[in-house]
Amino acid sequence: MSGHDAELDQFRQGVSCAVLLERATPPWQLDRKGSTRRALKYRRQEGEVVIVNHDGRGWWDPQGSAKGDIFDLVQFLDPGLNFGQVRKALRPFVGLSPTYPEALPKRAVSQPDRPLPERWAARPRLRLGSRGWDYLAGARAIPRPVLLVASEADAVRDGAYGSAWFAHRDEAGQVCHVEVRGPDFKGSLRGGTKTLFRLAGGPSPTRLAVLEAPIDALSLAAIENVRRDTTYVATGGGIGPGTLEALRALLTGLQAAGSVLVSAADANKAGDRFANQHQALAAEAGVAFERLRPTDGTDWNDVLRQGRGV
Repeated sequence: MSGHDAELDQFRQGVSCAVLLERATPPWQLDRKGSTRRALKYRRQEGEVVIVNHDGRGWWDPQGSAKGDIFDLVQFLDPGLNFGQVRKALRPFVGLSPTYPEALPKRAVSQPDRPLPERWAARPRLRLGSRGWDYLAGARAIPRPVLLVASEADAVRDGAYGSAWFAHRDEAGQVCHVEVRGPDFKGSLRGGTKTLFRLAGGPSPTRLAVLEAPIDALSLAAIENVRRDTTYVATGGGIGPGTLEALRALLTGLQAAGSVLVSAADANKAGDRFANQHQALAAEAGVAFERLRPTDGTDWNDVLRQGRGV
């Protein structure tokens, strides 16, 4: 038949939506308790849920209107891809079977985690000479003035094993998610709802700098000498529902003439796709937009450690 594309049929029949989710970065994991044989519930960050149906050939977002087939799912996960790039992305997945990992491993004795605000409050404040301070000042080259600002704002605390904890807070200022970075660890505490890591340079900001990682937010703040007109925020990677809501709230608060959203995402394809999302948010809020891109192939901590300016 004219116009028939055998490869597209191969993708439709040979690539399971479950496989694509399980092998994404970061991976989605199966919520067994919330799943049935006809509807597999996959979770990633708090608030991110995708239901796989039609024996792996279809999917839908229970918290929104998105749904479709395997091609729609690729673009849902990575909105910046065109259809040719979608085809290229799907080729390695043909014929693979899902492994259905559980969202949480089973443990012989299951003890509920303490609420995140309690766990945060139990950690020492970031201070000169602490192990978290030494990690950030040494391996990450964050200067003392920036670490003092972060400590005074209670945005960063000392974690276990020489790590640093970075707080995401809700509208009431309560800690709702904690990212963890250390010499040998990168992750988050369980049970959180991701919003934004925030570091304000002054009381009445007119500039919102959006980065991917808290360490990059601290790094750009250092490079810019913590501009008083700027709030530095980090999304912790992708933009989930809580992050989107927090960004929109901050943009609504930028009332002064000349306000601007500065997208300072990483210098790679993923960072440029995030920047496109940031630009759309700025346009939606009626705020000016600027792309501040680090040196090719790097993030802002690389720029800081290599001694280069903006």
